[in-house]
Formats: sequence, C-alpha cells, structure tokens
Amino acid sequence: MNHIATFKKVLRSIAGFFVLSVFSSQCFAQSTSATADSRMAQNRRYIENIYYIFEYLQQNYVDELESEKIYHGAIKGIMESTGDPYTVYLDSAAWRGISDTTEGKFGGVGLSISKAYESTPDKPAYVEVVSPIDDTPGAKAGIQAGDLIISVDGTDTSTITMEEVLDKLRGTVGEDVSLVIRHGSVDRDVVLTRAEIEVPTVKFCTIDTPSKNEIGYIKILQFSQPTAERVQDALNSFDYSKIKGVIIDLRNNPGGLISSVRDVADKFIDSGPIVSTKSRISYENSSYEASEAKTTFKKGTPIVVLINKGSASASEILSGALKDNHLAYLVGQRSYGKGSVQQVFPLSQSDGFKYTVARYYTPSDVCIDKIGIPPDREILFPKLSEDGEKQYAELFKSEEISKYVEKHPNMSEKDIASFAKTLKKKYKEIDIASLRKLVRNEVFRFATPAPLYDLDYDIQLNEAIHVLEKESFEKLIESTKTLKELQDSAMLEEKKEDAEEQ
Repeated sequence: MNHIATFKKVLRSIAGFFVLSVFSSQCFAQSTSATADSRMAQNRRYIENIYYIFEYLQQNYVDELESEKIYHGAIKGIMESTGDPYTVYLDSAAWRGISDTTEGKFGGVGLSISKAYESTPDKPAYVEVVSPIDDTPGAKAGIQAGDLIISVDGTDTSTITMEEVLDKLRGTVGEDVSLVIRHGSVDRDVVLTRAEIEVPTVKFCTIDTPSKNEIGYIKILQFSQPTAERVQDALNSFDYSKIKGVIIDLRNNPGGLISSVRDVADKFIDSGPIVSTKSRISYENSSYEASEAKTTFKKGTPIVVLINKGSASASEILSGALKDNHLAYLVGQRSYGKGSVQQVFPLSQSDGFKYTVARYYTPSDVCIDKIGIPPDREILFPKLSEDGEKQYAELFKSEEISKYVEKHPNMSEKDIASFAKTLKKKYKEIDIASLRKLVRNEVFRFATPAPLYDLDYDIQLNEAIHVLEKESFEKLIESTKTLKELQDSAMLEEKKEDAEEQ
C-alpha cells in the first residue's frame, strides 16, 4: 500500500468534508460569504500544514519512519480531536469487522474460532474451533467444536496471530483453502471451498415453562441486513394459539444498522413514528414511520423486552419504540445510553472511518444519549463481594472446572449441581447458582447448537416469564409511562428538590 499517496487522498477527502461542512453550516445558519471564505482558507492551511509535516518528517527525522504508522497516527488524531468515542479511524481489522457486522455476510468457511494468547513449545497456541456454523463448508466437512486447526494453506497457526488466521480463512467465494484439522490425536487434511457465510444475528425458540406454558423467545444479537428477515422467521415459527406471549432479548446487543432496526420495529408497530434523527446537517434530519402493511406480529400478543447495560444504540431504538407505543413491558437493567447515529466512510479497500452524523429520538421525542432507557421492572443479578471477586478470579485461573468437565464428559444437570456443591465448599463467596452456571457453560461450550437460555441462573428471563404467566399484561402496560413522561417527571422532581433547598 502506498501510504503517501493514500495520505494525500485522505487529505483531499477531509478537505472535501470541510468544504461540505462549511456549505452545510452556511445553509443552516445563514453565514455570510466572507465568513465562509475565511473558514475555507483556514481549513486549507490546516490541510497543507498536516501534509507538510508528513513529508518533512519522512525526509528529516533522525531514524527512518514507517509511512504507515504516520498515516494511521494522523488519521486517528483527527478522529480523536472530536472528543466523540464513536468517531474513529477503522484500520484493516476494524474495517473488515464493520463490513461483516453490517452486511451480515462474508466469504469464508463457517468456523467460529478462538486462539490462546501465549504459545510455547510445550503447548502451541493452535486455533481451536469454538463452533461450526450450520450448513457451511466447515460443518459439512465434519469439523467439530473442539477440533484444532493446525495449519491453514501450509502455515502453522501457532506461529501467527488470530487476525492472520482470519485473513487466510476468509476470501473470495468459490476459492479453496487447505486446512490440517486435529480431532483428538488424529490429524487430517481438509480442503474447503469458501462460500458466502451469514453471521448469525437472531436466535429463537419456544420456551416450555415449568408451569407447562409456551412462550416465544427471540434473542437478537445485533442489527444487520439479514436481521429483519430472521426475526420474521422467528415470528412465523410461533403458534399464537398456544403461546402466552413473546420475549425479545436485547441484552448485550450493541446495536447495528438503523435501517435494520426500523424494519424489525415495523413488524410490531402498525402506525406512527418508530424513530427520528436530528442533526445540524439538514439532510440528516428524518423520521421513520411505521406502516400497517409491514406489520406481521399478531396484534394483542403480550411482549416483554429484556435489556441491560450492554443494550445499546439500535437495541435502544427498538426498546424505546415498543415502550413509547405501549406495546412492550421492559424488564432488566437500565440500557447503555447510546443515542447517536454513525456513518462509515471508506478511505481505501481496507480502511476507513466512522463518524457521528445525528442523534436519534424515540417516538415520544426523547434522546437517551448518555442516559439510557430504564426498565419498567428492574431486576439485577447479585453482585459478588470483594472476596467473591477474588475467588472468582482464582477459580478461573485454576482451570478447575474445565479440567473436571474434560474428565467427566456428558454431565447431566444432576452432575452439574453436585459438582457445584463441591466447588461451593472451597469458593464460599460465590453463590451456588453462579457456580452451576459456570459449570454448565463449560459442559455446553462445544455443544452444537448451544442452549439459548438458562432458567436455572437467569433471574431476568424468569421474571419476564413470570410477567407473561402470572400477571395482567394489560394492567402493567396501562401503568407504564413513555420516555417523555418519565423525563418530565424527573425534571419536575429536580425542580421540587431545588425549591426545597432554597
């Protein structure tokens, strides 16, 4: 890559942005022509100075400099100067991750992998298969969870980074990649033809509750191009004559495409605004309206949404839209509070940057940026004490659970509970449910498919089920407030407190 040429291209792009920014500001604030010309001249000087420093250091610095490092550092500095954590430079690894996440597809072999950080002669850090994705080249070749990838196209995987392994596994659809796979103590050669791989974004099932009821369960992992279609697959799978309601699990969902979450929300909301965006740039101001023709969810079916502090951005758009429209009851923990919208701009085929263009507002006209969405019913997992945290770290470091599970394959729930009781004697500050959860996670680490939920441990999910089974959903919804009403109530309380202090 010619980084000097690329840097010049980047500076021209940035200069173009500055010109566009001035033009937009001029339209927005009706700036005078003289002010606009002055600002453009100032911006041009800044660009020239940056280029001058780049060239000068290349020619005069005491040691020879890598142009790539200067290029990356300069672009990162420009992005960081905004003070916005979501306006960032995307190097080749981050750029590919963005593409895979938003498009939801890439050319590969369909293997989810992990790799240890340290590699020693005694324990080489070969790549381990966490799980094969169903109906992909890797799964069809019989590669299993727990298998080791010893080499890719002749390169020993213990000698290269995870990023380099991914570079070798992914590529052009239709091209072959050669692997050496170790299953147990036996190595075999496998040639896989890369195919278009869809990143799983939605998982769903019907939960058979202890009370003999059925509840639809949809876990949305992120919002990418295929998400709305996969949500529709979930809705089509439910027998509405039997289910008590539907749980939409948005916990630890970091967000994704605003167009994707709009399409998902439209399946549940039949009219009115879903979300709106506001910006100083006029063409970024928009409102996404629901259409009855696109609504496919059975009207009147109770919905509970699970959220936590890992629910951000598009997750909060869906949560806020369903809450403000009085369609869903929210259970869990206050969400993250990312109320801004980003766009991605390519600088080359392998890098680019992401920048904030607008803030979004819920149907009741509230921006939850840096605030989050409070659940209608807060349910928090118990926190470990300081001693409990130390014991937790000690337990992981000891590898006690993984070693035990390895020696005792096919453990039943009874076996899991029994071993957790044994662990409890040593790790007294960790609650027994958490110990069972840790053991269960290890037992099912390589299961295909892994269980979607854990009713023994997940108190938030259990509360959602309780709401649908035992409570009057209509009365609960009637008692909820929109985000605007909550915001106004909070402001009123603040005014009262201020008046009392005076």
